[in-house]
Amino acid sequence: MTTGDQPDHDAERESGIPTTVRVAGAIVTLEGLAGVGTAIVLIVRALTGHDQSVASGVGTAMWFIALFGGVLAAGIALLRGKRWGRAIAVIAQILLLPVAWSLLTDSHQPLYGTLLAVVAVGGLAALFAPASSRWMAQDYGELPEER
Repeated sequence: MTTGDQPDHDAERESGIPTTVRVAGAIVTLEGLAGVGTAIVLIVRALTGHDQSVASGVGTAMWFIALFGGVLAAGIALLRGKRWGRAIAVIAQILLLPVAWSLLTDSHQPLYGTLLAVVAVGGLAALFAPASSRWMAQDYGELPEER
């Protein structure tokens, strides 16, 4: 260890994936699962006649599967140490912030709005933490032992 290294930097060398990236991956994976789960509920509701229009329920569900399937894939990618997941994860967190604001204001759902805002800001904080940024900035060809 050189004098400039921080103690947690050695832990990053051993695992290769910083804890902050894993935390972000877990958050984004849970968001993706929530969206895909909502899609499944929408499909079941449409097929059992609870929606006004089957096409509307299934169409919304397909939209949720397309969007949140990508978010789920990004979360899993981050958990596995794949850098491409970060871009999708950042966009997802940024897009969730106006939804949280809408829940807090126009929808009069302060509990859900606050929870969503905390999750989205927490995800962004983990994605832009110094350890995450160092991990993203390293050369793709560089092996963890060579740092």
